Amino acid sequence: MTDATPIQQTARPHDRLANALADDMAAVGRLISTRMASEHAPRIPEVTAHLVGAGGKRVRPLLTVAAARLCGYQGDDHIKLAATVEFIHTATLLHDDVVDESAQRRGRPTANLLWDNQSSVLVGDYLFARSFQLMVECGSLRILDILSGAAATIAEGEVLQLTAARNLATTEETYLKVVRGKTAALFQAACESGAVVAGAPEDHVSALAEFGDAMGISFQIMDDWLDYGGAGDAIGKDLGDDFREGKLTLPVIRALSRSSTEERVFWRDALERGRADDLDRARAILERHGTLEETRAEALIWRDRAKAALHRLPASDLRDMLGDLADYVVVRAL
Repeated sequence: MTDATPIQQTARPHDRLANALADDMAAVGRLISTRMASEHAPRIPEVTAHLVGAGGKRVRPLLTVAAARLCGYQGDDHIKLAATVEFIHTATLLHDDVVDESAQRRGRPTANLLWDNQSSVLVGDYLFARSFQLMVECGSLRILDILSGAAATIAEGEVLQLTAARNLATTEETYLKVVRGKTAALFQAACESGAVVAGAPEDHVSALAEFGDAMGISFQIMDDWLDYGGAGDAIGKDLGDDFREGKLTLPVIRALSRSSTEERVFWRDALERGRADDLDRARAILERHGTLEETRAEALIWRDRAKAALHRLPASDLRDMLGDLADYVVVRAL
């Protein structure tokens, strides 16, 4: 395993990729604006615009567009698929903030704080419905299966995380299922659907699907590392949010397996209390057992798997930019 490749260019990888696909991404933005409108419920575009306008990088729709173009696609259904992916992602954010009782998203107050929980849930439902309309318009049962399957996996992962919260018996296997549900499923579907709409050979479809899955896992593991060891602006939320919400992430799961009886009592009580003033001791225990560094190393392993999958595709500038993006996922806060 190698460490993260230094990013030499001034522009960040997702910015370079977005610039290379600027026309497509502008079309995605226009379609999102059109389809998030509602003639009868003006709160829907208000709530959606608040989140969409919060400065998100639109990495997931960018992956869909990049995968389609990488596979030589010349049509325009990839625009609908990219908007579909962004609607699914935005809907899950609205729902997640209600479940987690979050007050901040991308450095701004959450929709549920500015409006209410009911509005966030119902607008999220509306966006899910819009996403399915866009899927159907592409006329591909396979793509419908990929994206609807991802939506189900996301919901399943969130429920699994909810039931695993504050459960000291949570295993790494369960954690990985949560990670695939929270993040990797949509990364994978974004890449896979782009390849499918392009009519790519099956080995290219599977390579891009594996790339999306591995990069999504790497991305989420790094987010979990950053919750204890990073900067708040790198993850768009306050440090220690996962800890205060009682989430059993990889550094905690591994530390628990090595903790003394006294430390396990601390974890049980601290995860139940969810108090910010317990965070320093939690970080000290993670550092004592070396699990923060192990977590970052695990993210690098998944990064390497993502890049290995890319190398099964023909060489191109887009392929290289996707590889740089996989690197950036694990160096963005360093």
